[in-house]
Amino acid sequence: MSLITEDFTVRVSDADESAPADLDPPALVELLAARKGGAVFAESAPGDTVIAADTVVVVDGEVLGKPRSPEEAARMLRRLSGRTHSVYTGVYLRRGNRTVSFSCETAVTFYPLSEEEIAAYIATGEPFDKAGGYGIQGRGALLVKGIEGDYCNVVGLPVAEVSRALKGLQA
Repeated sequence: MSLITEDFTVRVSDADESAPADLDPPALVELLAARKGGAVFAESAPGDTVIAADTVVVVDGEVLGKPRSPEEAARMLRRLSGRTHSVYTGVYLRRGNRTVSFSCETAVTFYPLSEEEIAAYIATGEPFDKAGGYGIQGRGALLVKGIEGDYCNVVGLPVAEVSRALKGLQA
């Protein structure tokens, strides 16, 4: 957010993150972002602008959320090894009665990973609060062969698109 403005506060939402299994990834992340944003908006001051986001990793149609154990993180990283997957981020913006919602997709390709590389990465502790079990903005960058699309989207907030959407929201 500091690329857009220095005047912001981060608030964590306790919104329900369950969703129907039949939602496609863009609809899923937009729904979850809207829930988070709605919960924060309900506690915000009049005139505040709320920006909320949710990110998932998708490979072979399976949505990979945040791993809950080292074993689950290893399973996710094995699935991503040597392959291309999609990262979807849903964004929800609200100011007063005006809302904007959208999603972005970025393709990420991993190098083939050895069991030793997977174990070493898991040992950093980095995978456990990241969709798909990796963070491209940290040591997870060493797993990534390339991306097609917005790097910031993979981090969890497509800031250029958010900046443009905010201008439309405030017009």
